[in-house]
Amino acid sequence: MRAILVVNPQATSTTAGGRDVLAHALASQVKLDVVETDYRGHAMAVARSAARDGIDLVVAHGGDGTVNEVVNGLLADAATSGAPPQAGGAATGTSARGWGDPTRIGRIPALGVVPGGSANVFARALGISSDPVEATHQLLHALENDRSRRVGLGLADGHWFTFNAGLGWDADVVGRVAKRRGKQTTAGLYLRAAVRSYFRPPLGRPALTIRVPGEEPTEALTAFVSNTDPWSYLGERPIHLNPGCSFETGLGLFALNGLGLPTVFKHVRRALATKSNQNGRRLVRHDDLPMIRIDAAEPVNFQVDGDLVGQRNRVEFFSVPDALTVIV
Repeated sequence: MRAILVVNPQATSTTAGGRDVLAHALASQVKLDVVETDYRGHAMAVARSAARDGIDLVVAHGGDGTVNEVVNGLLADAATSGAPPQAGGAATGTSARGWGDPTRIGRIPALGVVPGGSANVFARALGISSDPVEATHQLLHALENDRSRRVGLGLADGHWFTFNAGLGWDADVVGRVAKRRGKQTTAGLYLRAAVRSYFRPPLGRPALTIRVPGEEPTEALTAFVSNTDPWSYLGERPIHLNPGCSFETGLGLFALNGLGLPTVFKHVRRALATKSNQNGRRLVRHDDLPMIRIDAAEPVNFQVDGDLVGQRNRVEFFSVPDALTVIV
């Protein structure tokens, strides 16, 4: 088996010693090359080359951003090899799942993950330990026993995402955090960014129009899209927005059409306190969706897997089943 280990040395809990231990352990089972990233997009470029060269396995050692780059690199050619249904499908009820047929993606390397970030949402959702040493043991054991699983992914405006994406408030928070964080990212930093973005949204609060299959369009002010549960973590506490969402189902939507303090406090408290489904007159929630289209009256911030992509007036989200093989 030929493998590439992609290491982000700037991730929160990656160290040179940990990298060497991981590389040595992997090299005992596979023919290994090690690449340390040194610029944004480097992991994506390495993974794309690995897919084109027929490499069997790419292991991402870093945070969720590193994993996202590797996933987008592995699937870079697949994302342009076929066109999803047109946006009208969301209004007419046309399914997008046919576009996500794994046979249309073709053969790509399997993915291995050894967490090295602060949240590690994707890895934790797969049951991978947040401790890099323990995660290495899990990966080696899975390789020895030829154990893997297929996972579904989300695709939004050409960007693959593993656990969440969003427009509005959460993307504002991501953008604010990105400007302030160094190597360490804490729950307190996210909380402060959330409060500041709530009271001083950088782009205001343009109205969002949400279209999903079989439903009339609805209005919202912020929208959270999930590919699994939890949506994310606040420190060690999981945030549950669509508890029924998983890598085997379609996308989850959690949108608010009002952002008054009582509404926000109620839904944040429930998201942190319980795994049960939420409801409320200000809440627009759907589960297991094949596609979602969101139009914004003015440009709003757009994020995938905790990284700010930019500003958009429209984004179409697609669920792509069985898109990726993960060694776990």
